[in-house]
Amino acid sequence: MNLLGLATRARKTVSGTELVIGEIKKGKLKCIIIASDLAENSHKEVLAALNDRPIPVVDAFSADEISQAVGKRRKVLALTDQGFAKALLAKIKEGV
Repeated sequence: MNLLGLATRARKTVSGTELVIGEIKKGKLKCIIIASDLAENSHKEVLAALNDRPIPVVDAFSADEISQAVGKRRKVLALTDQGFAKALLAKIKEGV
């Protein structure tokens, strides 16, 4: 979770459902983090926007955990930097 805070401070994130969907269409995202307790319609909307794009989606964190990490109330967050995305996916794979 510290990694999400660091990426936010480095301005390597996009947050909010509409902004993330807009950036998906531009093809600039490296990883999408969706809160595990996100509303079903919003969840489907984000996944539909992916439209077979190979962007990893992580739903291992609650909205409270994401919000605490980035310092704002957020349920959808995306990383725009490949290094942060790789590091986050590696940590999740390790089970940390």
